[in-house]
Formats: sequence, structure tokens, C-alpha cells
Amino acid sequence: MTLTVSDLIAEACQGLQGLDAPRLEAQLLVAQALGRDRAWLFAHGTDTVGDDPARQVRQWVARRSTGEPMAYLLGRREFWSLDLQVSPQVLIPRPDTEILVEAVLNHLARDSDAAIVDLGTGSGAIALALATERPQARIAATDRSTVALAIARDNARHLGLQSRIRWLEGSWYTPLGDACFDMIVSNPPYVAEADPHLARLDHEPREALVSGADGLDDLRQIVADAPGHLLPGGWLLVEHGWDQGGAVQALFQAAGFSRIETLKDLAGCDRVTQGCLN
Repeated sequence: MTLTVSDLIAEACQGLQGLDAPRLEAQLLVAQALGRDRAWLFAHGTDTVGDDPARQVRQWVARRSTGEPMAYLLGRREFWSLDLQVSPQVLIPRPDTEILVEAVLNHLARDSDAAIVDLGTGSGAIALALATERPQARIAATDRSTVALAIARDNARHLGLQSRIRWLEGSWYTPLGDACFDMIVSNPPYVAEADPHLARLDHEPREALVSGADGLDDLRQIVADAPGHLLPGGWLLVEHGWDQGGAVQALFQAAGFSRIETLKDLAGCDRVTQGCLN
């Protein structure tokens, strides 16, 4: 029996029922399997689909129906209008993290040559967004995962930014030595070990999500050690959970920061805290 593009989309859509946007996801999966974009599908609905792409779509639908994120199936995710490669070894970039990028950019003139470090860079999303928006900035990015840094480097090459960022392997500040920066930025793990929402995130790397009993273990270290790596007047900006704003502000105060402010995300929840080291 001949299988057309429209047939395969309808079959995939049926298999994705119960998700928020089954038809959209079906179209994305079929387009990916065929090496086309969504616009092509609309003009080629009666084209015949071969066995291999049909088999691939069916495998993806089966995986998606178990909750595996679309970003991992497609192998990419858009962040800050950048097309980024992702895999199950890195956290999927979220729209809320763009709040963190915006906050950093608000401190920097377009021609700023500020020294910036992104701690725990993962796919490189934050560092690459900053490199795109501030071409003169001197950017470094650290991660303890060799695989994550390889993905970040690949993303930099794909975007033509390979010469803009120094990628350093190690946990938080370890690979930086005694280097100091104008800005430190991080989206670290901040989910508590017993958080019930973890069940919905079990396809993503746990080490990129969980940080101790209250979710603050990594944030404690990042904030406490920041003064040793910031230049006078430098800024620290971190992402955190919706209910952690007060606790993170207290960490900033204890570390000697001033001008402390917590910014809200798109849903109106606390998401980013920043402070200046005078």
C-alpha cells in the first residue's frame, strides 16, 4: 500500500494524541525524517514516502508517547533565535533562560569588551547568545561534562562563533584558576531532590537539574566563590527556581553583594537574581 506524506502525518498525529500539539509535532517529525521543512510538507502531501523515513517517524512517535522531549528526537532546539544542537547529555534550553541573557545584555553596551564567564554552559546556549549580541565581549564558558562541551563547541562552529568563546572543562570555577571577570552568569541545577516535578523531566540529565535537598547546593557554591573571580564593580547573575528568590538573595547578601535584584520570568515568577560586587 502506498504511503503518502499526508498519510504519514495523519498516522503520526494519531499516535501523539494526548499531547498539547499532536499535529504540529507530527509535521515536525515527518519533516525531520524527510530532510525537509514544514512548508515543504504542505505542497507535497501526495508524495510517496519510503520505508526508511516512515520507520523512523514511527520510532520517534513511540518514543515521544513515553514523554521523551521533542528537542531530543529532533536533535535541536531554538534559543535566542539560534538553532542549537542538543542531546540527552545536555539540558534543553528553556525560554525562561532568555530572561537571564536579557539581564546580562542590559548591563553591556553594544561595543562592550567585558570579560564574561558562563558557568555550567551545557549546550552553550547562554554563551552563544551573548557572543552573538556583544561581538567584542571576551567570553569563557565552563562545564564539567566532556560531552556537553563537545556539543557546545559544535554549536559554536555551526554558528560561526568558534573563535569567540573559550571552552573550559571543569566544575564551576575550577578551570578558571585565578582569572577574574566583569560578569559571571550561570543557569545551574536548582531542583530539589524530592521535587515531584522531576518525574516529568526524567529524560534530561539529572546532574543538570538536581542540586541537593533544597536545590540550592550549587547556587551556594557559585555565589560564595564569585567574589574571588569578579573584578571590582562586577556582576553575578544566576537563574533559579520560582520559589528560591528570597533564599538566593540571602546568599548574595552573605557574599557581600549590593544592588541585589530578583527578576521575574514570562509567567511572573522569580527566575533570575543579580548583584554587584563593589
